[in-house]
Amino acid sequence: MAEAVKNLEMEALKLAEKDRANLARVLLLSLGDSDDRANEVEWAEEAERRCEEIKAGRVEAVASEQVFEEARARLK
Repeated sequence: MAEAVKNLEMEALKLAEKDRANLARVLLLSLGDSDDRANEVEWAEEAERRCEEIKAGRVEAVASEQVFEEARARLK
């Protein structure tokens, strides 16, 4: 069984990034109905979507320092 899993891992790593992300989502969902797992999957999907937007040039990344500075200014 361990050999089959190792072979499967090697094949999965050959997949395109988007396909690996989808496979990871499917595998995580197969682990059960845990709310924590569902949240993790949703956050992973959101991170993937945001990454694609940045790569495509549809949005521009903002440094965390700038985000926190602006948030602090709004709270004053």
